[in-house]
Amino acid sequence: MRTAVVAILLALSAATTTVAVAVLGVYNDKTGRLEPLVFLTIALWLLFAVAVVVVRRLPARTVVVLVLSGTLAIGVAAMTGPPNTSTDSARYAWDGIVQNAGISPYAYVPTDPALAHLRQDWLFPAANADGSCPGKPIMTSREPGSDTVVCTAINRGTVPTIYPPASEIVFAAVRFVVGPEAGFWPLQLLGLLTSLGVTVLLLRLLQRRQLPLWWAALWGWSPLVATEGITNSHIDIVATLLVVVATALVASGSRWRGGAALGAAIGAKLIPVIAAPALLGRRPLVVIAASVAVFVLLYVPYVISDGIGVVGYLPGYLSEEGYESGDRFVLASIIAPGFASTVIVAVLVLLTAVLVWRKTDPDNPWLGQLVMIGMTLIVVSPRYPWYALLLVPMIAMTGRWEWFAVPLALTARLLVPSLEIARIALAVAIVIIVVVSIKRSGPGVFPRLRDELRHPFRGPFLVTER
Repeated sequence: MRTAVVAILLALSAATTTVAVAVLGVYNDKTGRLEPLVFLTIALWLLFAVAVVVVRRLPARTVVVLVLSGTLAIGVAAMTGPPNTSTDSARYAWDGIVQNAGISPYAYVPTDPALAHLRQDWLFPAANADGSCPGKPIMTSREPGSDTVVCTAINRGTVPTIYPPASEIVFAAVRFVVGPEAGFWPLQLLGLLTSLGVTVLLLRLLQRRQLPLWWAALWGWSPLVATEGITNSHIDIVATLLVVVATALVASGSRWRGGAALGAAIGAKLIPVIAAPALLGRRPLVVIAASVAVFVLLYVPYVISDGIGVVGYLPGYLSEEGYESGDRFVLASIIAPGFASTVIVAVLVLLTAVLVWRKTDPDNPWLGQLVMIGMTLIVVSPRYPWYALLLVPMIAMTGRWEWFAVPLALTARLLVPSLEIARIALAVAIVIIVVVSIKRSGPGVFPRLRDELRHPFRGPFLVTER
């Protein structure tokens, strides 16, 4: 009966995902209203939560079958429509097309007339008879140095790419296989295969550590993975796989290979650098050297070609997104608006990194990863929930379900663009994490907390592995 219930819940999740992807969304909901997508997103998270609760008491073999089949079913459902809340994968596709034509993705902006011969109709549709563009997700842009209108699915079509070399290699490889005419589905398929790969890896790691196998469902069935890793095809899912590999290798004693995987992850999205502190507990120079070496090697061909141009639009993007002024930090800006909030956030992230580095068990770095990545997301408070893909495997490897409050808060910020909602959502997330963590730690948590505050650099993390 429990198996049947879980199967039905997974089928409902897949069906709901199909409706959310194929019918609703920012770009394919013709009404322009987000409320239906918000309600379906809530339904997906509720189905996910109930399925996880029910699957816990099933036999291990049944759990493995359900986790893998659920990951596949929900992932396939996530491919039933085009990206619906982000156009980032359009840039991914374009960068791949440009590279396979022998041109550096950092050399020209997408609307540059020098690349007009590479434009595909699905990325650069024709303008309407009156000169206007078809509408979302197609944006109106212009060729540099002229008033020629260019209709494109690529956001920020007049600036160079911001993605680092490892991502660019992936983009080129995908387009080399499928060609320039294929639409969004190749990157969605990559997301599905990566999601399955992470699920299989988590199952093996959980089995090796004699932990509950159903914890892998916290990744495989997660609505965040389906929507942001597959439907919207964010390259963060590839970086996440590399971080999981790096953490597993370092935990097993393979620090050179673990460092290399970490360097590749940072070379894919830069953000995975926050995964480094938890991996530096033993022989840190080896991990650092390996990661730096791989990161530099990935950049060498592009630096030779473009020099400082490999930085792309990254500085402009950080300024545009409010990280330079401090406007983006929704919680820190309450205390100290403007640049002062940037200083506060930097100090909090640095302090967390030092504590994680000093206190993480080198043989079991998963809890350290959870704390480092989760705390960074809370204090930095990005408005893009796909950044939280990096957190989900750490939730799965520790069973700390309360940390799902963080990606839920970031999802709320995306779907309900309100500063007040963002602050409330993150505040609620902090309360949930603190309350559940205290309860999980048992009745002696406050004496241990007092001792920890007196000796912050001695002993392991307070939170036990109960």
